[in-house]
Order: sequence, then C-alpha cells, then structure tokens
Amino acid sequence: MADILIIDDDPQIREVLRIALKQAGHVTREAGDGAEGLTKAQNGRDDLVILDIGLPAMDGIELCRKLRTTSDVPVLFLTARDDEIDKIIGLEIGGDDYMTKPFSPRELTARVRAILKRTTAQTAAHGALTRGMLSVDPNKHLCRFDTQDLSLTQREMALLSFLMARPDNVYSRVQISDAVYGPTIHVSDRTIDSHLRNLRAKLADIGATDAIETVHGVGVRMGTCQGA
Repeated sequence: MADILIIDDDPQIREVLRIALKQAGHVTREAGDGAEGLTKAQNGRDDLVILDIGLPAMDGIELCRKLRTTSDVPVLFLTARDDEIDKIIGLEIGGDDYMTKPFSPRELTARVRAILKRTTAQTAAHGALTRGMLSVDPNKHLCRFDTQDLSLTQREMALLSFLMARPDNVYSRVQISDAVYGPTIHVSDRTIDSHLRNLRAKLADIGATDAIETVHGVGVRMGTCQGA
C-alpha cells in the first residue's frame, strides 16, 4: 500500500484514478489545480505523485520543477498530448514515467507498481558503504564525510551508492542512467551531468573534493575520498 497524491483539474479523471488505485490497495489524496497540488505535495509524505501536465495557471512541468527543489517524491506525468519532446522535458525535470490520456486504469496501476518497486529497490540495493572518509547508508538515507553529515536527494543518494558499491569501476552515463532511473526511462546526458555536478558540489562543500573522478572519454568513478 502506498500514499498517492493525484493532481488533475478534471474531476472525472481523478475519480477514475481514485477508484483504480483504491482497488490496487493504495490510499489517495487529491488536488484540482497546480497551487493546491504543490502545497499538498510539499507538505505531505506521499510515496508517489500523479501529475497532469495540462493544469491551468501552473502547469505540471512548472509544478514539478518547483517540487524538485524540496522533494524527490516519484512523479508519474499524465498528458493529453502524445508528444516525444514533452516526454523528454518531463523526465529531465524530474518525472519518473509518462502516460498519455486516455489511459487504461490497469496499465496505470501497473506503472505505479513499477515506479514504487524501482524506488524501493534503489534504496535497498546497497547496505552501508565506506570509501576513505566517506560513508553512505542508503537504507537510512545517511551520508557522512569525516564528521560532517551531508543532505542528498533520493537520486543523488542512488547515484552515489551505485558508484560506491564498486568504487574502482568506471561507469558511463548510460550505466548511471540505468542505475538511477531504470533501463526503461530515457534521460539525456545533460540530466546525468547535472546530477553529477550537483553531487560533486555538495561533496566539495564539506571537503570531499576528490570523491568523484572523471576518466576522460570513458566515464566516472569514485576517488579516494580522503579530502583536500
């Protein structure tokens, strides 16, 4: 069972989603516009957000951008347009999957199940990991360098845990994307570079300037994590 927030301005769509998700054993909350949806998403403890892109006033893309500044809750986008560009934009700004209206309630609940399973698996895939003065415990969502704790987003935690699990291996952007998003979700190299850049900056701020190394033309790997 999961707590799921539905954000859609169409009450009939919300009803279809509510019934389908309830039958699948989930608990739902609802919002009919972007402002209400953002408030509920930021103040709640939802396991998943189902978000309509075509919301009035604040559309789903803008809402997701704002939500991603404070939360890594998984987001499943809904849209009336089957547009590949929209799909790429949606996933690059933090979406986890994408469905086009009209949709099958059975397929939607299957997508929800897959997202929740993948999110849980990313967290539980590794136990506590240590490299030099850097330690990570994905199950407890804890990261520490020397004596300093570091706050990471869910994707940053998944990325760092993936690299630390086999610290001497060099990983390409494709391998990192598969580990962080899953092999069925397409994200651009730019998105992966952004995750790496943000993670490096956070690590550098607490002295772990050598935590992630670039192997030019190949990919990245963990450094010695001994600090400056």
